[in-house]
Amino acid sequence: MSKLGTLGARLHRGEIGYDFVKNRKIWYGLSILITILAIAGLAVRGLNMGIEFQGGAVFNTPKNTTASVSQAEEYAEAASGHDAIVQKLGDGSLRIQVAGIDTSAANEIKSTLADDLKIDSEQINAELVGPSWGEQIANKAWQGLGIFLVLVVIYLAIAFEWRMAVAAFVALIHDITITVGIYALVGFEVTPGTVIGLLTILGYSLYDTVVVFDSLKEQTKDLTKQTRWTYSDVANRSINSTLVRSINTTVVALLPVAGLLFIGGGVLGAGMLNDISLSLFVGLAAGAYSSIFIATPLVADLKEREPAMKALKKRVLAKRAQTAAQGGAEAHDEETYADEPEDAAPAVVGPRNQPASRTRGRGRPSGKRR
Repeated sequence: MSKLGTLGARLHRGEIGYDFVKNRKIWYGLSILITILAIAGLAVRGLNMGIEFQGGAVFNTPKNTTASVSQAEEYAEAASGHDAIVQKLGDGSLRIQVAGIDTSAANEIKSTLADDLKIDSEQINAELVGPSWGEQIANKAWQGLGIFLVLVVIYLAIAFEWRMAVAAFVALIHDITITVGIYALVGFEVTPGTVIGLLTILGYSLYDTVVVFDSLKEQTKDLTKQTRWTYSDVANRSINSTLVRSINTTVVALLPVAGLLFIGGGVLGAGMLNDISLSLFVGLAAGAYSSIFIATPLVADLKEREPAMKALKKRVLAKRAQTAAQGGAEAHDEETYADEPEDAAPAVVGPRNQPASRTRGRGRPSGKRR
């Protein structure tokens, strides 16, 4: 078995672990800091909205156009009076994008570009985009996002409980805010591909969160009938037992997205790939982080405000203090509690007790004697 597989098995059995829930204030503070920076970037720089949302024109030149990207950009800005984005495509043609111009001025700009580039104006293909189309796309995206969040909250409240629904909702808003803020700081253009990427990352983020919640729900059955583990202990155990799975799924998802972003968009200059790849890359990473460091610790915070869980925590701490006074940590590890059910939650940090069934019947003869 590989080292990672061995680590995952030991985490799942509770033999080792990291106390994520205990250090939750650190993760909360880090997330708040990142979120503030994202909101500040959004407020100061704003989003670089693409032509689909502002309206304008896209001019495609013929193959093997001799002008460079910088020259074409200068020509387009001089002809239109607006900023222009120029991309050189694989066949040697240029894609010149000018936002914020009236469609009536497109023909004049096309003729000026043809003169500057020394090509026939009929060889330039002009595509006009009205701002109303972009507004419709944006409105549909907001509607889809709102419906998605409402359905998610309802589903989680029914399948698990309302506290988990609230925690998942906070994690999703956390992921969206960070992704949009980084878009503003980097200055990448926001296109319909960006919107698709934002909606896609919600599913990935929710998947990781639900995996941990499902493990937590299973391990907290009849939790108040024992005096060994608090809700935070079991929540931390759930995170550790699914940690390797979350890391594996996130890394596998990030690798092809990183290829699109850094190789396709950065090395090869395929700027159109940046629209969706950046949102996916940032969103997937933020989603994995929020599932581990935000959603589950927040559930533990909300859950331990219940009177039953407060009473359980008080009993557990009293029992541990009594055990420590009687024999220290060794006595606590070896003691078997009569009031603890067989399927009680396993230890969070440190080796887990061996089940009684492993030693039951040792040394006894079995079968018929001859």
